[in-house]
Amino acid sequence: MTAENPDVVPTDWLTIPDLVEILGETQSRVRRLLDERVLLGSRREGPVKVPAVFLVGGQPLSSLRGTAIVLADAGFSDDEAIDWLLAPEPTIGVAPITALLAGRKSEVRRVAQTLA
Repeated sequence: MTAENPDVVPTDWLTIPDLVEILGETQSRVRRLLDERVLLGSRREGPVKVPAVFLVGGQPLSSLRGTAIVLADAGFSDDEAIDWLLAPEPTIGVAPITALLAGRKSEVRRVAQTLA
């Protein structure tokens, strides 16, 4: 679902029913998580799918929402935000999602703010 780039962080993609099962939430609650940018999803290949790497320990990565909001404020669509998060970012040295998983949210958001 992302550009054919071997450097993109590999991830499985989860559908809404997958997320209902993993998160133990209702389908409407999962959709609300998407609406509130707690999770980001893509419809590029049919039904909404969310990169599995956006979940940690069966819960949404806590630093994803604020980062998604910064990217939306910079004019990114959800698809563009997902692509940016999964692709290597030279100014960070790794893919932004990798940096977020390592607890480097301030650095990721600082770079995201410069993209507007």
